[in-house]
Amino acid sequence: MMIIEGTVEDIIFRNEENGYTVGRLNTSDGPITFVGKAFFIKNEQYVELEGDFIYHDKFGEQFEFTSLKEKLPSTLSGIESYLSSGLIPNIGKATAKKIVDRFKEDSLDIIQYDPERLLEVEGIGEKKLIKIMKAFEEQREIRQIVVELKEYNISTNQILKIYKQYGSETVRLIKENPYRLIEDIRGIGFKISDEIANKIGIDMESPHRIKAGLNYIMHEAIADGHTYLPEGELIKKAGSLLGVPKDKVIDELKSLLISDDFVKMKIDDEDIVYYAPYNTFENNIARKLVELSNVKLDDINIDVDKEINDIERKFNIKFAKKQRDAVKSSINTGVVVLTGGPGTGKTTIIKAIIEIYKKESKTFVLAAPTGRAAKRIKESTGYEAKTLHRLLEISYTEEGFNFLRDDENPIESDLIIVDEASMVDILIMNSLMEAIKLGTRLILVGDIDQLPSVGAGNILRDIINSNIIKVVRLDEIFRQEEESMIIVNAHRINNGLFPILNEKDKDFFFINKNSTKEVLEEIKELVVERLPRYYGFDPINDIQVLSPMKKGEVGIISLNKMLQDALNPPAKDKAQKIFGSFCFRIGDKVMQIKNNYQMKWTITKDEGREEGEGIYNGDIGIIKDIDDENEIIKILFDFEKEVEYDFKDLDQLTLSYAITIHKSQGSEFRAIIMPITSGPKMLLTRNLLYTGITRAKDLVVLIGDRRYIYIMVKNNLIEKRYSSLDRKIQQYYSYFFKEGMNYDK
Repeated sequence: MMIIEGTVEDIIFRNEENGYTVGRLNTSDGPITFVGKAFFIKNEQYVELEGDFIYHDKFGEQFEFTSLKEKLPSTLSGIESYLSSGLIPNIGKATAKKIVDRFKEDSLDIIQYDPERLLEVEGIGEKKLIKIMKAFEEQREIRQIVVELKEYNISTNQILKIYKQYGSETVRLIKENPYRLIEDIRGIGFKISDEIANKIGIDMESPHRIKAGLNYIMHEAIADGHTYLPEGELIKKAGSLLGVPKDKVIDELKSLLISDDFVKMKIDDEDIVYYAPYNTFENNIARKLVELSNVKLDDINIDVDKEINDIERKFNIKFAKKQRDAVKSSINTGVVVLTGGPGTGKTTIIKAIIEIYKKESKTFVLAAPTGRAAKRIKESTGYEAKTLHRLLEISYTEEGFNFLRDDENPIESDLIIVDEASMVDILIMNSLMEAIKLGTRLILVGDIDQLPSVGAGNILRDIINSNIIKVVRLDEIFRQEEESMIIVNAHRINNGLFPILNEKDKDFFFINKNSTKEVLEEIKELVVERLPRYYGFDPINDIQVLSPMKKGEVGIISLNKMLQDALNPPAKDKAQKIFGSFCFRIGDKVMQIKNNYQMKWTITKDEGREEGEGIYNGDIGIIKDIDDENEIIKILFDFEKEVEYDFKDLDQLTLSYAITIHKSQGSEFRAIIMPITSGPKMLLTRNLLYTGITRAKDLVVLIGDRRYIYIMVKNNLIEKRYSSLDRKIQQYYSYFFKEGMNYDK
């Protein structure tokens, strides 16, 4: 093996997960390309590499190293470059020059062994010295921890998160109980922790391990949308996962029940187990809904029929019986659920209700689960709408986030209208219930036939199924909407009927293609050429490709690669950043895939600058700049919110030329294109097809095999979720009325 040394000139590529790096090194014999695993190497570092030269068919000669050591430079220029490279925070170019001018070749020894002498340098005071010393020590600690933890297959990003949490105690705490990582470090689950435990030699039947396994299964169930699991299913899954005797699982389950981490109860003669907070959430929601529904309301002394007649004349519309019922209920009832498909008049009812409340000088707020859904309801009604997070006034602490609006600081409004309520999960519903004071009227608007929330719970369906809360079901398509084949076909599909395809001059088309290759070629041609040419659609902002699946030939991973290459190919003057399996380029369409409540954004307008926090799962934006020097990507969300992402946070983003139907919930696009091909039965369902086509405002194009349209229409498989909010609403209602309770505000 050979040993070479030199200064890192450029990092060409790095896989942030496994550390695989390609770079250029300036040596005394000239520049070379090097390849190998290097987690922390940066430009301007002086390093020693051990390895051999290899020849790559495409990239030519490269030095493949197996060992890398950081070497401290000995020349004055090398020392100055090293200090200003960013490896030691708080030392920039100007400070680095002053240090080298003062201490010459001894500069690095001074920092390491006698750092207080840095006070002799102009511009370095006590505070800055402390920061430099701390940063230098942290860098040394992190390198040592990486060496000790890399055998456990933990990524660099995860190691940095672990170090931030545990500091110098990292290695000791992990070896003591690796399962603590599951709760403490986002992105590390049971499997990684269990792998570490196995290498450390922790007993398979360790209580730590079995409890961690039970918690893992319960949290996986929550991630799948359940709020509880049947006890038998939980025990069976734990035994299978852990490979331990059933009695050991039962013992640790009892321990978790005794400690109140889990809660056990009986529903429909079956023993079920909750992760304790989710039992509390369901109880809170059920109790508050019953209270809001039965509290004595402030009188709104109006002739509702007369008001409705006035609104009909004002807007030149005619309300159906159920629409009139919905408006009346909003006046006379504490909680109303308004459910129906597209074109059934939900928005018209909302506008009518608001007209009446405005006329009576009553206050109201409009809200929705996501920013895109809030924007839609604002556009359709003309009234300001907030996300539920903004309505509840999200706030942050070192421990995480909470909402400033709660039972002690409730939302001050006579009426709260929540649109897209089928997307509301148990966590946000619980927080909303806490923040609504008795006497406030609540209207939940949603389409029960769409997909359920991404988060746990089956809130809207459970409320409807309880048969306790007032529900108005809208099922009549109004005359002006009957011209839209999107709306007509949405209702046909929802009723198990095959859609009407390819009517002339309509907005709903099917293109028959027998092979996957043909489907992909057709999608690309439609997005890039035909739809922009014939309809004037912007291929990035107006057209959205939706797929039922992530993986596979017509999954979003494959589709995004194809569409990125077609719409935004690489170019010499176009910056890009490779992160894991993604390549992000300026101009790319991207989506946030997890809620980040602390992500700061700015909106710049003629009248000034607005600042705020929070970018949410499903938000779509365009990459506007990639700054390699400062390791920042700038993204513009919803044409107005500018956000800066550190490179290390790019795991929160994905390309979004194509997105899953699940991720499209709450959004609306001018045109949607959907591949219709074979796939798992659970992804070829009626409500998935229904949800997908109802995202389109102006045009739907389905491409593939019409047999699978038929299969999806006939497959009325509804995702089974374990939840018991409906029964808890019934129980609270029965209890309160059995006790003869009266509610006063």
